[in-house]
Amino acid sequence: MSTPQALTGRRARRRRGPEAVDQHRGAAPIDWSRLDPTDLAAPALYINRELSWLEFNRRVLAQALDGSHPLLERVKFLAIAGTNLDEFFMVRVATILKKFRAGIEETSFDGLSTAEELALIRSRALAQIDEQTACWTRDLRPQLAAEGIHFLEPSDYTPAIDAWLAQYFKAHIFPVLTPLAFDPGHPFPYISNLSMNLAVRVRHGGRTKFARVKVPGMLPRFVALPEALAPQGGVAHVFLEDVIRRNVQELFPGTLVEGAHIFRVIRDTDMVIQEDEADDLLETVDRGLKQLRYGALSLLQVESDMPRRVLNILVENFEIDEDIVTRTSERVGFGDWHALTKLHRPSLKDPVFTPQTLWGPDDADTVFEQIADQDYLVHHPFESFTSVETFLRAAVADPNVVAIKMTLYRIGPNSPLVDLLIQAAEQGKQVAVLVELKARFDERNNIAWANRLEDAGIHVVYGLVNLKVHCKLCLVVRKETDGIHRYAHVATGNYNRVTSQIYTDLGVFTADEQILDDVTEVFNSLTGYSSRRSYQRLLVAPGGLRQGFRALVEREVAHAAAGRPAGIVIKNNAVADPAMIRTLYKASQAGVSIDMVVRGVCCLRPGIPGISDRIRVRSIVGRFLEHSRIYSFENGGEPEIFIGSADLMERNLDRRVEVLCPIVDPDLRQHLRDVVLAAVTSDTERAWTLQTDGTYVRIPAVPGTPAVNSQLLLLAHYTAGERG
Repeated sequence: MSTPQALTGRRARRRRGPEAVDQHRGAAPIDWSRLDPTDLAAPALYINRELSWLEFNRRVLAQALDGSHPLLERVKFLAIAGTNLDEFFMVRVATILKKFRAGIEETSFDGLSTAEELALIRSRALAQIDEQTACWTRDLRPQLAAEGIHFLEPSDYTPAIDAWLAQYFKAHIFPVLTPLAFDPGHPFPYISNLSMNLAVRVRHGGRTKFARVKVPGMLPRFVALPEALAPQGGVAHVFLEDVIRRNVQELFPGTLVEGAHIFRVIRDTDMVIQEDEADDLLETVDRGLKQLRYGALSLLQVESDMPRRVLNILVENFEIDEDIVTRTSERVGFGDWHALTKLHRPSLKDPVFTPQTLWGPDDADTVFEQIADQDYLVHHPFESFTSVETFLRAAVADPNVVAIKMTLYRIGPNSPLVDLLIQAAEQGKQVAVLVELKARFDERNNIAWANRLEDAGIHVVYGLVNLKVHCKLCLVVRKETDGIHRYAHVATGNYNRVTSQIYTDLGVFTADEQILDDVTEVFNSLTGYSSRRSYQRLLVAPGGLRQGFRALVEREVAHAAAGRPAGIVIKNNAVADPAMIRTLYKASQAGVSIDMVVRGVCCLRPGIPGISDRIRVRSIVGRFLEHSRIYSFENGGEPEIFIGSADLMERNLDRRVEVLCPIVDPDLRQHLRDVVLAAVTSDTERAWTLQTDGTYVRIPAVPGTPAVNSQLLLLAHYTAGERG
């Protein structure tokens, strides 16, 4: 198997970049004792954000290599790692490339120049492509074959398979294909993002000419062969691109096809909206999506045997430098491997479980009475999302409910919540919905939902021009015998049934008046005009969340100085804001113990003597995607806990509308501390520990001590009927 390599760049500065950075990183380990403990802005104290993300994706890929997962679950992790890496090139690499191409020289807070950062992340990202390929060819594919699930190469085709594929091609593939010539009479065709294509060399009229054939994304990547053609006792698949290449001559009758070579493009999909140009946000986002179709390339993948002449045609017409080209002799686009998880082989998948339900459809009549008596916590996927749907269904069916307000970020393809909101509007209830059109990769879907809601007479807000609305809120206003009462649901995850089955998320139902006053104010600021920055109980970004979080950390410092119980536990998805990291460093220096469970990016370096030696960082990657955000403060023996939508990143704190909500019920606080946080901070099976040098290592097993899998522990806890 060959290793994908970036082709030599045209600019000497780019060629020197990786070597210079490698020499810097490969020098003797930093002598932490020589750092000034008062200079908390020193670049050496920070891990590069992009390199930290690549470490996260490496942990995802490690699950595909982990034999303790069922085999098809390992295929799922390979597909996730592939999709993640595609998106990394589409957004993060593309953003840095834009700066580099524009000659913008910036230094990241960890001390890397734009050129150095680009060279490092490109090198490591390309290495991950190679690791994904090795995972498939050396591990997963042979093990699938041992289970009777075969994937054939063209060299494996028998005459009978070739004959069947020729008929399959003619009936199911040929009508969909459109060969596009490129010559003086035919312009270079548009090549869509993430598309896989064949660059075809055709001998026509005494000359060799070029044509492009797109491998249709709407057709299955894996073509299942009839049982009679598969190895005995198994099933067999072939790859769609192989079938097309095998029969590509049919698209060019009367010519000679000299060769057909796979290439795949990844484009810049980072949409930038200029605030002063956005008169109509929906129209602006829609226009931006159309422009993104022609985003600059951030990666061009080509087959290793692609002739130089054909590669030159691609490079010249894409108007790219060759250092964004990578060659490979193996498969591309491992995100397509998600389709294999649909194979009906239950023994090769995680056991199915039935999540607990807080309220079923028959409980809708009593939902508001129960919330009025006490707060309720739901923990997905261990507890069913139907509880959230029942809450909204109860609001729709209840004649005393006069208004419903909701934020929607990633709605999903088939949302029952949208139907419920439309029913509420049809019944004369006031319904206001904020649909965030700028939710990355869901923009088109959200535009469609926004139009449908608006057509139903619902007041729809399309988000805010200069901010993303990322908070997860639902407010129900109810007319009761003693006046107007409100009920709210505040969550860490999206109102999306599909993701609630695979993401760990939390939500709280509450009738606490101070929280409800704050939730009402948040909605008023979203649908109207408001400059409010402080709230009674909620921490709301932008504005108050950054200052509020810093105040909570500083309170722990004061408790530690006074000899009172002090400590912080953070469970979230990312820690990347330099100012917040400095705040945590200062707390560690003041004697506050900090435990962090950060799924993805973490730019904080734990374990630096005199600076972060009281900070421990773990990352859990397991069956479910860790997505819940919990912030726990010891508070001198009177613990305070917040849940919500915000990570400790600049975008969450300054460029998004986020909400952190306190858990006021003492029993729920205890549940989060003694069950949820206790589980994730004691995980020894799916947890990795962040080292001071920025690498992650698995927690070593202790002989004679059972391994702890926090997700299975919580699943058993909730399955046993225990609740928050």
